[in-house]
Amino acid sequence: MSENEIAYYACSILSFVPAIVFHEVMHGYAAYRLGDPTAKRAGRLSLNPLKHIDPFGTVLMPLMLMIMNMPVFGYAKPVPYNPSYFKDPRKGDLIVGLAGPSANLVMAILGAVVYTAISYLVPSSVLVSNTVLFYFFTMFLPMFSLINLYLMFFNLLPIPPLDGSSIFAFFLPVKYLPKYYQVQRYAFPIFMVVAILLPYVLHVNPFGIYLDATAGNLFDLLFSAAR
Repeated sequence: MSENEIAYYACSILSFVPAIVFHEVMHGYAAYRLGDPTAKRAGRLSLNPLKHIDPFGTVLMPLMLMIMNMPVFGYAKPVPYNPSYFKDPRKGDLIVGLAGPSANLVMAILGAVVYTAISYLVPSSVLVSNTVLFYFFTMFLPMFSLINLYLMFFNLLPIPPLDGSSIFAFFLPVKYLPKYYQVQRYAFPIFMVVAILLPYVLHVNPFGIYLDATAGNLFDLLFSAAR
């Protein structure tokens, strides 16, 4: 395995893990601020990655995507929360649902800001002569931002059980909410398998087209200020 390949896999892991950890922690933190102690009691407000690892979504699926040279994304164990603690369950569910993608957007912007700052402040000769700094600048920071954008826009798809489906919950009649929460809790692994297999069945990758149009264009905009 070449040095570039080792750097690629290392940067992928170091980008992906914080992206999903902060995503899930922010779900739990938003619920906690709305009065739900479920995530806190379960120890899920921790930034320790081991608290959030899902064997398939955090380990196997990202590895499969890297091997297939597809955009790297996945998921951690969903943070538990109980909407019955919220004064307004539908509004609370919307806030909790959008907290994760919002965290990814903040991290993507942070990566772009650091990249732009380095491009102006660090001479090219220093970047070339320092291997760690070179890979941090040329590979890690762009990958970190792009993976966060992939996670954000993928989760904003209005399809249960993704975060974007919480928009629908905001408009659902109260009597349908319990069934909605049940589907949301258990459908995620099934949906992710379908999302991976669908391009091979249809020979068209609708998710890739969507991510290129959303995450790809926003990535270009965020990094356009770099020298």
